[in-house]
Amino acid sequence: MRLHVLPLCVFLSACAGLPSAVRDVPVTNLSYVQASGDPNSYKDTSVRWGGVVIDVENEQNYTLVQVLSYPLGYGGRPQLTKPSEGRFVIKSAEFLDPAVYAKDREITVAGVLQGDIERTIGKKNVRLPLLSATAIYLWPLYQADPYGYGYRGYGGWGYSPYYGYGYYGSPYYWGGYYRPYW
Repeated sequence: MRLHVLPLCVFLSACAGLPSAVRDVPVTNLSYVQASGDPNSYKDTSVRWGGVVIDVENEQNYTLVQVLSYPLGYGGRPQLTKPSEGRFVIKSAEFLDPAVYAKDREITVAGVLQGDIERTIGKKNVRLPLLSATAIYLWPLYQADPYGYGYRGYGGWGYSPYYGYGYYGSPYYWGGYYRPYW
């Protein structure tokens, strides 16, 4: 039995952790909260931050993405259940399509802190940390359950047109873990 557990652990550990797009970039352990007070004092520091896309502005030679910062979890995904930390701006030399990098999409970026940039939020001018992107990872969207029971992994007691009253569960839920939908 033990021989079967080891390959399973190795397989699962390969699936966990940061996506390779942002994992392979060397960074320092500087959080958004530490750097946001005075971003110019941490200039040229490599960091990994994440959050939710607020706005995308395409200029002639670069793209600016304004992000609402959240702390990153173990797998590098922004933890939206935690309080927001503030805003920062990503500067990318590549064209980032606003239809793909849409509002409310989760994003993780690894890059170099370039100081700060002035942005207008409502009628107020604020200075936000500016991060020159080395690698960007846009997290996939959750898709609705094709059986109409809400999001994948949802199950519960109630009425189902196929099973009547009782427990109906999603075939994508494994007792606390979600498996991919093909």
